[in-house]
Amino acid sequence: MCLALPMQVIRMEGSTALCEGRNGVERVDTLITGPLEPGQWILSFLGAAREVIDAERGAQVEDALTALESILHGAGSTEALIHAGFADLINREPQLPEFLRPNPIQGTQP
Repeated sequence: MCLALPMQVIRMEGSTALCEGRNGVERVDTLITGPLEPGQWILSFLGAAREVIDAERGAQVEDALTALESILHGAGSTEALIHAGFADLINREPQLPEFLRPNPIQGTQP
């Protein structure tokens, strides 16, 4: 399983961006996302910006990572931490990514 970290762009420097996240300030490659604006949020994995996200999505990922870290360290009720960290997933059905959903025109998967 891969975990991308939410980071906020401080400034662009050529094809990289200086970003700040839970592990401090890092230089992130932006060849996948293209140029970024200061204040934008991204998901970063292995030193590269993989996806531009909004602040709300960044907060959701941060909450989930915090909950996982707390569970790992035995800090609190696992059930309460799961409900707090994964509130956006509680009481809803799993959803397939768009590219795996049936094609309504053909009735088959793409």
